[in-house]
Amino acid sequence: MIVKTDEELTGLKEIGSIVGTIRDEMVQKTKPGITTKELDDLAGELFDKFGALSGPKGEYDFPGFTCISVNEEVAHGIPGERVIQDGDIVNIDVSGSKNGYFADTGISFVVGEGDPILYDLCEVAKKAFDAGLAKIKVGSKKSGIGKAVYSTAKQHGFTVIKNLTGHGIGHSLHESPDHIMNFFDPWDNELLQEGMVIAFEPFISNGDEEVLQLDDGWTFVTENKSSVAQYEHTIIVTKNGPLIITK
Repeated sequence: MIVKTDEELTGLKEIGSIVGTIRDEMVQKTKPGITTKELDDLAGELFDKFGALSGPKGEYDFPGFTCISVNEEVAHGIPGERVIQDGDIVNIDVSGSKNGYFADTGISFVVGEGDPILYDLCEVAKKAFDAGLAKIKVGSKKSGIGKAVYSTAKQHGFTVIKNLTGHGIGHSLHESPDHIMNFFDPWDNELLQEGMVIAFEPFISNGDEEVLQLDDGWTFVTENKSSVAQYEHTIIVTKNGPLIITK
């Protein structure tokens, strides 16, 4: 989507604020002993409260209002009876729509006291996001984002998941550009345009560089059980720099 009117900007900011609020409420409620379904039910109540619709449920008939991935799960984890434990790394990914506008956001974090490497992964995911964010400028090559993400991961002894990427968003959950890579692709010469709306989401790994899909048709995991952290916001490319609408 290319934002061209104040009405579009207002609509995007509204749904961005909604999914950001739902994300933060779910993170706050994520404590040892709670199930992923209980967290997802909270999200469903908040979507109703704000008059918004769940992105994955509405667009893809996903079996949950949000995606909640724990430990070996990297993305698109299905909410259920899994109980959150002290030391788990959890990813909460919230996307939704209101009045025809979409936004997407996610964050990985450690519950309670966990392995120090998990805290490092989450911290580097945020650093990689910030490095990529600095490359989001009108007229810049989209490939510069992935180059910054990969470089940041490598500097800290980590790598990236190469077959999970960011994407365009706005009038639908996934639209052009199809991919915002987390590594440098020399063939990716598309330029960032003023008003372009993207969901930018680095996935930082302590081993594997690809994920596999489980038989449930949704959940992504790493083959060697590497730990992974994600950090995602929806961003509008403006002449004054990147505008994050999901904080």
